[in-house]
Amino acid sequence: MNLVSVKRVLVAAVGAVAFAGAVQAADISGAGATFPYPIYSKWADAYKTQTGIGLNYQSIGSGGGIKQIKAKTVTFGASDMPLKPEDLKEAGLVQFPMIIGGVVPVVNIKGVSPGALVLDGATVASIYMGEITKWDDARIKKLNPKLTLPATTIAPVYRSDGSGTNFLFSDYLSKSSPKFQSSIGANSSVQWPVGIGAKGNEGVANMTTRTDGAIGYVEYAFAKQTKMAYADLINKAGKTVAPSAESFQAAAANADWKNAPGYYLILTDQAGPASWPITGTSFILIYAVPPDAVATGAALKFFDWAYKNGGKMAAELDYVPLPDTLIQQVRATWKAQIQGVAL
Repeated sequence: MNLVSVKRVLVAAVGAVAFAGAVQAADISGAGATFPYPIYSKWADAYKTQTGIGLNYQSIGSGGGIKQIKAKTVTFGASDMPLKPEDLKEAGLVQFPMIIGGVVPVVNIKGVSPGALVLDGATVASIYMGEITKWDDARIKKLNPKLTLPATTIAPVYRSDGSGTNFLFSDYLSKSSPKFQSSIGANSSVQWPVGIGAKGNEGVANMTTRTDGAIGYVEYAFAKQTKMAYADLINKAGKTVAPSAESFQAAAANADWKNAPGYYLILTDQAGPASWPITGTSFILIYAVPPDAVATGAALKFFDWAYKNGGKMAAELDYVPLPDTLIQQVRATWKAQIQGVAL
């Protein structure tokens, strides 16, 4: 091989390395909520097919996502527990909603099919406080007069990791039971007095499936995909409702986003006869002054693409896309609050 050929090989090799580095650098990094993971994963596959840019998203729970964005180890964090305006200001973060969905109680009771069991918030709270311990308890039977329930011991399964799913579930139970509110409260991580801990939606689902008499709580798309038996709930209006995109949309319909500083709004236990009571929003957290403006710009382009093109994919997984008026509000927030990024 002559000197010219050697030079050509070296130039090609350097070019290939540079190209590989550019592709790797273009991938978007994020971490946080497990609640939106099914739709983020679906969006990411479609986006990479169209653009060649990948999404490296760690589904580690909202608590982990908040920690990682504050540590600046990812470009964005994702949380189903919105940060309060004062917390956003202190951390230098901008928060905006990305998708709406629902959390559902899932059960493993012999002979009980999806949607056959009806529960209400006060009863579920009593189960998770250890006050109701058998499936044939009179309070459960009163809600299910036509259902034959066994005397099986109830095994509550809870999220052991800090998560937005924990927050939504415990927030709903706090609104349903004053005793739960005072003794346990609502947070991404709480001290459950009884039950079995498991990590992530997958862990809760697996533990519930393996444990006779179990009750747990997972994001609805996850329950639907794994064909788990879920319970219908009696909502704030006293109506029995099933989890669905329609009942999540009903809960979100009256959300007053324009008057919610930092988009701090919680959709659990909403009024309305069709509202699913454990409806939640998943939020994105990004720095107002990004450590890496190029990476943040790439992330915002992905979110903008998802707003424009991801609605049908979201609906297929029973998530609720944001209304157009809210999307326009979010885009205005990006322009006003995120510095140094070309949109």
